[in-house]
Amino acid sequence: MTSDSKFNGLPLWKDKPVKTKLSGRLLLDTPFLNKGTCFTHEERHEFGLHGLLPTNVQNIDQQVARAYQQYSSLPDDLAKNNFMTSMAGQNSVLYYRLILDHITEMFSIIYTPTEGDAIENYSRIFRRPEGCFLPIGHVDEVEERMSKFVVPDQDGNGVDYIVVSDGEEILGIGDQGIGGILISTAKLALTTACAGIHPNRTLPVVLDTGTNNEELLEDDLYLGIKHPRVRGEKYDELVENFINTANKLFPNAYIHFEDFGVTNARRLLDRYRKRTACFNDDIQGTGCVTLAAIMAALKISKLKLTDMRMVVFGSGSAGCGIAEQVQSAIAAEANKSKDEVKRNIWCVDRDGLILDQMDLSIAQKPFARAASEWSGKDTKSLQAIIAEVKPHVLIGTSTKPGAFTQEVVEEMARHVERPVIFPLSNPTRLHEAQPSDINKWTKGKALIATGSPFPPVEFEGNKYEVAECNNSVCFPGIGLGAVLSRAKLLTDKMLAEGVRALADASPALKDANKGLVPDVDQARPVSVKIAMAVIRAAQDEGLARTSHIPESDEELEQWVKAQMWEPTYKRYEKV
Repeated sequence: MTSDSKFNGLPLWKDKPVKTKLSGRLLLDTPFLNKGTCFTHEERHEFGLHGLLPTNVQNIDQQVARAYQQYSSLPDDLAKNNFMTSMAGQNSVLYYRLILDHITEMFSIIYTPTEGDAIENYSRIFRRPEGCFLPIGHVDEVEERMSKFVVPDQDGNGVDYIVVSDGEEILGIGDQGIGGILISTAKLALTTACAGIHPNRTLPVVLDTGTNNEELLEDDLYLGIKHPRVRGEKYDELVENFINTANKLFPNAYIHFEDFGVTNARRLLDRYRKRTACFNDDIQGTGCVTLAAIMAALKISKLKLTDMRMVVFGSGSAGCGIAEQVQSAIAAEANKSKDEVKRNIWCVDRDGLILDQMDLSIAQKPFARAASEWSGKDTKSLQAIIAEVKPHVLIGTSTKPGAFTQEVVEEMARHVERPVIFPLSNPTRLHEAQPSDINKWTKGKALIATGSPFPPVEFEGNKYEVAECNNSVCFPGIGLGAVLSRAKLLTDKMLAEGVRALADASPALKDANKGLVPDVDQARPVSVKIAMAVIRAAQDEGLARTSHIPESDEELEQWVKAQMWEPTYKRYEKV
């Protein structure tokens, strides 16, 4: 008996035989079923494939070698992105196997920054539709449109994970309208590659509510609704119908909000997280992976989380999301209310330190400082704020390149032994500082993480790996835990336990010169640990709907791994 064969009765067992009634060209044209040149002679006979494939039967290693040669011969990153998109539409197993074999190299191609280029050009490079399109003018058709993706089965009508975007704030490139469907498909590709979410049990969705991007509105080829973004009641009605329909058609599905604008991201999360298992990656995912990096840095610098002081420079969705995750973690550790511990955190935006007399967003208000406390003090200069606050941690989510000047960084180092400095803005050109400069200005003492990959930095012969705060080592594992436990909700405790598992996997805890968070090539094993932590938290809170979850951690780990989809060709059974 193999280590996971005892779980072969589970609906999501990774090696479950595939039953299909398709044959011939229909089978070859279905990406989740197509094996291409790897169909055996017996399968070719049984499924009517003779004459439709080259004679020689090959194995997946040969397919991967051929595909990688084709990929490598392409002239630029956008062409490579298009190649991968085309492959995803032809052969799912080969697509994911190629990614996993070359994930470090290909990550920037299938996701940021190249996916941003593809999204900007969506209407011009469009070939075939992927996912569900829900336009604002047809709110009454939401259920009819989403019902096209129902595949009746024994476990929730065939969809476990939904990513939805309205395309308003995409990957640092702003409003891309209907092109947001590509961010939904890209995020789902990462959930499969990094956490083994079954690709044929996912659904990408875009809410087409218009666009405020003038270039798109004037483009004859633009495929979305050609009017400015709709706000207010009609927008809320579309979102409400989407959530209700998703819950009705796919009762076990976990909903992932992606790249909503600042006016909607927080309020939608707050509205729906008490009703359904949902997650906003820009708020919670960024917050979780950053908190994990902070926790690892604090262990290295021998500082308690409850004693930490933090400045967040850039108080949009990501910055406030990080502040909220840190606030929740401090409150839990100190056994205090969130309101009691918010004094550990100072948030700064374009107008300076956030004060209670300002016009603030819902996300910013909890972190506003009393204006009376800062009377007569400089609240505009980041350096002056740091001199006053003496923070241990400085987070950059401002998209203001070069904001962490030498004076700012040296001010940090003047007050603490191991300054923790994270310039997280994406893409690379928008980083608040270069890691090499931070390292030099702090004489090698800074603990650094970034929002994009950077090479190691050196000081006096000592080489230090710069961690990338990559959400992809975090959100897929959280989603996997929610999916496998069939969690009713995704709570703060479930997120906190997932963060703790990620922090415990920090390479820097074993070697101080390593990165603070694991690299993306470690995402799958890390996702197992995160999922286990989320599942245990769901059980503790009475929110897990899956029965017979193993009691021992050793068996739980096997149980999780047995249900993680892997890019291998399965045995087919004709029905």
